[in-house]
Amino acid sequence: MIKNTLEMSLKVASLVILVWGFVLYGYATFEPLKVIAVEDADEIIITQSVTAGITISSPSDISLTPLTLIQNTAVASTTWNVITNNQAGYSLTIQASAAPALKDNTTLETFADYTSVGKETWSVVNAYEFGWSAFGNDVTGHGTDTDCASTYDVPSTTLLWEGFDGTSPIQFASSTSETNQAGTETTLCVATEQDIVFAPSGTYYATTTATATTQ
Repeated sequence: MIKNTLEMSLKVASLVILVWGFVLYGYATFEPLKVIAVEDADEIIITQSVTAGITISSPSDISLTPLTLIQNTAVASTTWNVITNNQAGYSLTIQASAAPALKDNTTLETFADYTSVGKETWSVVNAYEFGWSAFGNDVTGHGTDTDCASTYDVPSTTLLWEGFDGTSPIQFASSTSETNQAGTETTLCVATEQDIVFAPSGTYYATTTATATTQ
């Protein structure tokens, strides 16, 4: 009786041990692995340089209508296009090569540079004179007209005119930022007039230079 009870207890104990063995083996086999992430990083700097540049167009020369016994005024113009990517913009100056600017190289006769105190509306009295004005989005101080003439060959009455300041460069347009890729146009207007007195016959020339410079 005791033997049978002991054998039964041993069998139960063996079964319990076997079951726990399977449980422990299964847990060890199927337990999710714990993964610890490891990382490393590297930083790079990307550099893009933009080189500042500027260009100015080269328009045709200007020919004014001849003055005659009855034709007393003449107006003409030319337009420059400035393109720049310079962040601080550009400056545009105009400069005459001689003083007075408009001269007959054969006879040495000259038109007087337009006489004014600063910039003013066009007015010539008892003289023959040569002056200039300008308009464009980057032009300031020369009035608000977008045409050099009020009527054919008559200087605009809303632009403000001046004479060339000897041979010194005169700024007549500027910007504090870059242009778009199409550029910005600036128009130079020139005018002559003879009032009461005639300008001596001949061919007169004025050499002027427009210079675009990054700011």
